[in-house]
Amino acid sequence: MTGCRVEVCPDPFDPWQQLALWGGDEAAAAIFIGRVRPTTTDGRPLEALELEHFPGLCERQITAMAQRLQQEHRAGPILVLHRVGRLAPGEPIVLVAVQADRRGAAQRCSAALLEQLKHQAPFWKREWCAGQGTWLVANTPL
Repeated sequence: MTGCRVEVCPDPFDPWQQLALWGGDEAAAAIFIGRVRPTTTDGRPLEALELEHFPGLCERQITAMAQRLQQEHRAGPILVLHRVGRLAPGEPIVLVAVQADRRGAAQRCSAALLEQLKHQAPFWKREWCAGQGTWLVANTPL
Protein backbone atom coordinates (compact mmCIF):
# COMPACT_ATOMS: atom_id res chain seq x y z
CA MET A 1 0.00 0.00 0.00
CA THR A 2 1.29 3.44 -0.88
CA GLY A 3 0.96 6.77 0.87
CA CYS A 4 -1.60 9.36 1.73
CA ARG A 5 -0.97 13.05 1.15
CA VAL A 6 -3.22 15.25 3.28
CA GLU A 7 -2.98 19.04 3.35
CA VAL A 8 -5.17 21.70 4.92
CA CYS A 9 -4.59 24.75 2.75
CA PRO A 10 -5.01 28.39 3.77
CA ASP A 11 -4.29 29.48 0.18
CA PRO A 12 -6.20 28.71 -3.03
CA PHE A 13 -5.07 25.71 -5.07
CA ASP A 14 -5.60 24.58 -8.65
CA PRO A 15 -6.99 21.03 -8.41
CA TRP A 16 -5.86 20.09 -11.93
CA GLN A 17 -2.32 21.27 -11.30
CA GLN A 18 -2.22 19.36 -8.00
CA LEU A 19 -3.45 16.21 -9.72
CA ALA A 20 -0.76 16.54 -12.41
CA LEU A 21 1.92 16.88 -9.74
CA TRP A 22 0.52 13.97 -7.73
CA GLY A 23 0.80 11.52 -10.63
CA GLY A 24 0.79 7.80 -10.04
CA ASP A 25 0.47 4.73 -12.20
CA GLU A 26 -2.41 2.68 -10.77
CA ALA A 27 -5.00 1.44 -13.28
CA ALA A 28 -7.90 3.49 -11.86
CA ALA A 29 -8.42 6.85 -10.18
CA ALA A 30 -11.52 8.40 -8.61
CA ILE A 31 -11.38 12.18 -8.38
CA PHE A 32 -13.72 14.59 -6.61
CA ILE A 33 -13.42 18.37 -6.73
CA GLY A 34 -15.79 20.31 -4.50
CA ARG A 35 -16.44 24.02 -4.96
CA VAL A 36 -18.16 26.55 -2.69
CA ARG A 37 -21.86 26.81 -3.52
CA PRO A 38 -23.28 30.22 -4.54
CA THR A 39 -26.10 30.12 -1.97
CA THR A 40 -26.45 29.67 1.78
CA THR A 41 -28.11 26.60 3.26
CA ASP A 42 -31.42 28.54 3.31
CA GLY A 43 -31.08 29.68 -0.32
CA ARG A 44 -29.84 33.27 0.01
CA PRO A 45 -26.88 34.52 -2.10
CA LEU A 46 -23.63 33.54 -0.39
CA GLU A 47 -20.99 36.23 0.07
CA ALA A 48 -18.33 33.87 1.43
CA LEU A 49 -17.81 30.62 3.30
CA GLU A 50 -15.35 30.68 6.17
CA LEU A 51 -13.70 27.53 7.52
CA GLU A 52 -11.73 27.22 10.72
CA HIS A 53 -9.81 24.19 11.98
CA PHE A 54 -7.49 23.08 14.77
CA PRO A 55 -4.07 22.94 13.03
CA GLY A 56 -2.24 19.65 13.44
CA LEU A 57 -5.20 17.79 14.91
CA CYS A 58 -7.27 18.23 11.76
CA GLU A 59 -4.54 16.87 9.48
CA ARG A 60 -3.89 13.91 11.80
CA GLN A 61 -7.58 12.99 11.90
CA ILE A 62 -7.99 13.23 8.12
CA THR A 63 -4.81 11.20 7.58
CA ALA A 64 -6.08 8.50 9.97
CA MET A 65 -9.43 8.40 8.10
CA ALA A 66 -7.68 8.13 4.74
CA GLN A 67 -5.28 5.40 5.88
CA ARG A 68 -8.07 3.34 7.47
CA LEU A 69 -10.20 3.54 4.31
CA GLN A 70 -7.19 2.92 2.09
CA GLN A 71 -6.60 -0.34 3.90
CA GLU A 72 -10.29 -1.28 4.06
CA HIS A 73 -10.77 -0.77 0.29
CA ARG A 74 -7.29 -1.97 -0.72
CA ALA A 75 -6.70 1.34 -2.46
CA GLY A 76 -3.45 2.87 -3.59
CA PRO A 77 -2.28 6.46 -3.16
CA ILE A 78 -4.70 9.01 -1.71
CA LEU A 79 -4.60 12.79 -2.07
CA VAL A 80 -6.73 15.09 0.11
CA LEU A 81 -6.49 18.88 -0.11
CA HIS A 82 -8.98 20.94 1.93
CA ARG A 83 -9.17 24.71 2.12
CA VAL A 84 -9.59 26.78 5.25
CA GLY A 85 -10.07 30.52 5.62
CA ARG A 86 -12.52 32.71 3.73
CA LEU A 87 -13.61 31.35 0.35
CA ALA A 88 -15.72 32.92 -2.37
CA PRO A 89 -18.48 31.04 -4.20
CA GLY A 90 -17.03 28.87 -6.95
CA GLU A 91 -13.60 28.44 -5.34
CA PRO A 92 -12.31 24.88 -4.96
CA ILE A 93 -12.73 23.82 -1.34
CA VAL A 94 -11.79 20.13 -1.45
CA LEU A 95 -9.92 17.72 -3.68
CA VAL A 96 -10.05 13.98 -2.99
CA ALA A 97 -8.27 11.59 -5.33
CA VAL A 98 -7.87 7.86 -4.81
CA GLN A 99 -5.95 5.43 -6.99
CA ALA A 100 -6.38 1.65 -7.04
CA ASP A 101 -5.89 -1.33 -9.30
CA ARG A 102 -9.66 -1.42 -9.98
CA ARG A 103 -12.28 1.31 -10.46
CA GLY A 104 -14.57 -0.10 -7.76
CA ALA A 105 -11.96 0.13 -5.04
CA ALA A 106 -11.04 3.69 -6.06
CA GLN A 107 -14.67 4.82 -6.25
CA ARG A 108 -15.77 3.19 -2.99
CA CYS A 109 -12.77 4.50 -1.07
CA SER A 110 -13.23 8.01 -2.48
CA ALA A 111 -16.96 8.09 -1.66
CA ALA A 112 -16.39 6.81 1.89
CA LEU A 113 -13.59 9.31 2.47
CA LEU A 114 -15.72 12.22 1.24
CA GLU A 115 -18.52 11.28 3.62
CA GLN A 116 -16.12 11.03 6.55
CA LEU A 117 -14.55 14.38 5.65
CA LYS A 118 -17.96 15.99 5.45
CA HIS A 119 -19.27 14.64 8.75
CA GLN A 120 -16.26 13.85 10.95
CA ALA A 121 -13.36 16.14 10.04
CA PRO A 122 -12.96 18.92 12.61
CA PHE A 123 -13.88 21.97 10.52
CA TRP A 124 -16.11 24.80 11.69
CA LYS A 125 -18.00 26.58 8.91
CA ARG A 126 -19.56 30.02 8.81
CA GLU A 127 -21.67 31.35 5.95
CA TRP A 128 -21.48 35.06 5.17
CA CYS A 129 -24.53 36.75 3.67
CA ALA A 130 -25.15 40.52 3.52
CA GLY A 131 -22.25 41.14 5.93
CA GLN A 132 -23.59 38.75 8.58
CA GLY A 133 -21.84 35.51 9.55
CA THR A 134 -23.81 32.46 10.65
CA TRP A 135 -22.09 29.37 12.05
CA LEU A 136 -23.41 26.14 10.57
CA VAL A 137 -24.58 23.47 13.01
CA ALA A 138 -24.86 20.67 10.43
CA ASN A 139 -23.43 19.74 7.06
CA THR A 140 -25.40 19.46 3.87
CA PRO A 141 -26.74 16.00 3.03
CA LEU A 142 -25.32 13.76 0.33
